[in-house]
Amino acid sequence: MKIAIDARGINWYRGTGIGTYTENMLKCLLDIDKKNYYHIYWWGKNSKEFLKNNSKIILSSKKHKSFFEQYYFPNNLIKENIDLYHVPQNGIGINTNIPCKKIITVHDLIPYTMPETVGKSYLNKFLSDMPKLTEISDGILTVSQWSKKDILKFFPMDPDKIFVTPLAADAKYQPLDKEKCNFILKKQYNIDKPFILYVGGFSPRKNVKSLIIAFSKVYRKLNKDYNLVIVGAKKDSASYLDSISTNLDISKNIIFTGFVPEVHLPLLYNGCDVFVYPSTYEGFGLPPLEAMSCGSCVISSNLTSIPEVVGDGGLLINPYDTNSISDSIEKVLNDDKISSSLKEKALKRASLFSWNKTAQLTLEAYNKILFNNKKTAHS
Repeated sequence: MKIAIDARGINWYRGTGIGTYTENMLKCLLDIDKKNYYHIYWWGKNSKEFLKNNSKIILSSKKHKSFFEQYYFPNNLIKENIDLYHVPQNGIGINTNIPCKKIITVHDLIPYTMPETVGKSYLNKFLSDMPKLTEISDGILTVSQWSKKDILKFFPMDPDKIFVTPLAADAKYQPLDKEKCNFILKKQYNIDKPFILYVGGFSPRKNVKSLIIAFSKVYRKLNKDYNLVIVGAKKDSASYLDSISTNLDISKNIIFTGFVPEVHLPLLYNGCDVFVYPSTYEGFGLPPLEAMSCGSCVISSNLTSIPEVVGDGGLLINPYDTNSISDSIEKVLNDDKISSSLKEKALKRASLFSWNKTAQLTLEAYNKILFNNKKTAHS
């Protein structure tokens, strides 16, 4: 089987869920699958990492993006006699007239379920393109059962056309020496107290406001003097959150780190006493899994896909109830037995996920899509 993958998203969306997924899924596919041949459309640096005995790199230009998507890629797919073409970034950029089998990865349907949380230009493109993309695709990969359910809700189709391939945490997310981590964090970010951690964006669906309110209710009840450390690139909404902490008179207890390099995230997950993720909607939700992989105590939302990820590896709360969040923080931080038990459960749960498994499920989906279509064609 000759498989073409649009891997431009690795560099286009580096540091996001789509970029992380595309990079790790493709690396593991090339490692585990020596039977099939991979044709990789690329933009940017680091292409040599993906040049193997079973792969070929085709460089493209971002400046001439439309030319490559509408003319070069379709003609190249025909010329190379490709069997399957996979576009991991929600199918964006795929030509509808490509003759080979077409697969897209739809990560979530947030533009449909929570349009108010999405930028206008992306929202308009997503809403206009997605009906056609789901229709022309021979198979759809998605990252959770919840996302599969959403896809079927908005685009009724044969459920067997959709394959769930869960994400995983990178190998760098593992237990580390807590004292060493905190020593580095003190120097880098001036974090000099025990801390509660949040990592992620500041979209309204991330619900960081509720975490700040919950912290204001509980911080005086804790056995130690805690900081709340909020990690994420500062944007307009971050300033809004800063003003909330000032109004609640807890700004001195909250540290907004701003953007943090990915290499520092394992230090933060290992250094915290509890990781809290009160998001109201996720297609998958990598941060809780990354935290669990580091052996962190995790408190997370009980909504959408998050319970599929966290399972019994953390405490699940109603993210709309700030008392539920604050009570859970107090429960974990003031009881060593509970926190020790949660750390053990977190590591056990996290071990169920790996990028090799994601790649294996992806390969199984490729084979089923090609086999079923051939079977249908000959029946």
